[in-house]
Amino acid sequence: MNQRDDPAWCTPTELPEELLTFGGTVQDGLAVGAPGKTGVLDLELAPRAGSTRVIRQYQRAPLHIYRPIYLDPVRPDMAFVFLQQQGDGIVQGDRYRVDVDCAPGSAVHLTTQASTKVFAARDNFATQLVNLRVGAGAVLEYLPDPVVPFRGSRLFQRTCLSVAEDATVILGEVLLPGRVAHDEVHAYDLFWAETEAHGLDGTLLFADSMRLRPGHIGDPRSPGVLGGYDVVATLYVVCSRMAPPDLVALLREVLAEVPDVLAGASELPAGCGAAVRMLGHTSRAVQAAMHAVWNRARTVLLGVPAPDLRKG
Repeated sequence: MNQRDDPAWCTPTELPEELLTFGGTVQDGLAVGAPGKTGVLDLELAPRAGSTRVIRQYQRAPLHIYRPIYLDPVRPDMAFVFLQQQGDGIVQGDRYRVDVDCAPGSAVHLTTQASTKVFAARDNFATQLVNLRVGAGAVLEYLPDPVVPFRGSRLFQRTCLSVAEDATVILGEVLLPGRVAHDEVHAYDLFWAETEAHGLDGTLLFADSMRLRPGHIGDPRSPGVLGGYDVVATLYVVCSRMAPPDLVALLREVLAEVPDVLAGASELPAGCGAAVRMLGHTSRAVQAAMHAVWNRARTVLLGVPAPDLRKG
């Protein structure tokens, strides 16, 4: 068996004990490790002939990509890569792993084709591990569409960033409360997301964790968690192009102009950048705020505004 086909290779190590209590045998559906349950995407991108190209690609269903597109006329060198998944969404027993290596000098925008739906899990759980490596002078934007956890779903995801000191990374995530039209508002069993960033030498820059478990400790409706809000988003800006206090001031200036969200910006540890957390009542308001912050950060740090991705 190829190592990348092994479910253990696609599962984050040192899973929380709480999550392991959900690790039962799948009774009605494909078992962990069955064909179509271990999704792998392994990419390397590097500058070639004036633009960033995919120079290594390994994919295993249900994860895949098509060829990159170049849709930013102001940054024609930047490769826009849409991560795609066969099927309707993530189900129990799925083990996904995405490894993306951005070579020195490359410019990459990673996103998803659509929102990530997480279906109910009776016996097990799903995991998604994303490893991003960004070389010297490279630019990476990782801005997937929102996660939509359905009633009874269980998802653990870990995003690990390894970044060169002079690289620039804008990384974000949005969590919706569920299928609101179906009266599913924080009806999932567990959503657990961890984000870690390291220097290329392995030095820890920062770590962030969000654990939401309705009806238990970490209930999103608790005043100390999301309170009266339903949508939560985080944006990290990791760079050395601007002093962290100036970057925070810039992001706060943008947030002051955005309506219908509760938001804050603060410096990241190790002087590596800044982070923004946003809460809102609707997906539209929070995603508009995310775009505004991304656009301003991109304009100041890269000298170009955010393009219109037109995902329909």
